[in-house]
Amino acid sequence: MGLNLHTHLEGWVRPETAADLGRQMGVPEPAGGWQDALRVRGVADLTVFLAHVAAAYPVLGSYEAMRRVAREAVEDAASDGCDFLEIRFGPSTHARPGLGIPDVIAAACEGLGDGSNATGLPFGLVVCLLRHLDDETNVAIAHAAAGAAGRGVVGLDVAGDELLFPELQRYRKPYEIARAAGLGLTAHAAEAGPARAAMEAAAWLGATRIGHGSHIADDPEVLAWAAGEGIAIEVCPTSNVLTGAAPSVREHPLHAMIAAGCRVVLGDDNPVNIGTRLAAEERRLVEEGGLAPEDLATIHRTAVEVAFTDDATRARLRERFSELAP
Repeated sequence: MGLNLHTHLEGWVRPETAADLGRQMGVPEPAGGWQDALRVRGVADLTVFLAHVAAAYPVLGSYEAMRRVAREAVEDAASDGCDFLEIRFGPSTHARPGLGIPDVIAAACEGLGDGSNATGLPFGLVVCLLRHLDDETNVAIAHAAAGAAGRGVVGLDVAGDELLFPELQRYRKPYEIARAAGLGLTAHAAEAGPARAAMEAAAWLGATRIGHGSHIADDPEVLAWAAGEGIAIEVCPTSNVLTGAAPSVREHPLHAMIAAGCRVVLGDDNPVNIGTRLAAEERRLVEEGGLAPEDLATIHRTAVEVAFTDDATRARLRERFSELAP
């Protein structure tokens, strides 16, 4: 059980779905098959990790494909015992002639809604800018996200290769557009880059949550800042180990973050790619990472308060987690 607050739609593509969509769309099967193409098999770096995620991109370029994958993501999260699914994606990657960015967002919202109606699992969609895109495209993404606010879209993020594209200040305009539409603001930062990238994301973009943020724990000043400002850090333990952002679950920086009084929440990042979903992440943190059950309970309650959702859903989630140990 728990709230999944950092997970990418592109990382939920079932290998069998990729194969089926590939046959329908004329996409050749990768050498070694879809399972090997999608799965990250060992510790690498963020660039290699993202290449495995990108293996699914060729089969996501139609309205019905996106709708199907989104629906299946909700179904799979519900079967995992998830209580709230906040899922994100970069719509520009999947746009094609005749399938614009607003269409891609609409397809994802429709599929997520289909899955939610079938399972009862509440959801929110976070739309991602991408670091490698030109400013004009990222502004268009923000306008499309703002246009879908209240129809499934709940937030804006910036994702992509932080090593190759470290600058954050250039995304200020898209974030202003999202803020004006009432969307929640998060940003991938300090995952592969330095700790101060998290401070820049808050100062320049207005982000109240930081995706991954593993290197925040490297700098005592930034760690204290995050705790003092109440910044929520979206931690994805297995993914962070596979990208080299953390040496192990036992030595994951979330332990230092919790000790410093930071607000920590959890996600499974790209579950098909890493081979694990949120429930297994939580078990692994306790069994292998040594996380105290009371700390996990605090993580759950924190997630309820920082999730990008409406008041009625938050009230139901508060009631759901109110009886957990302090």
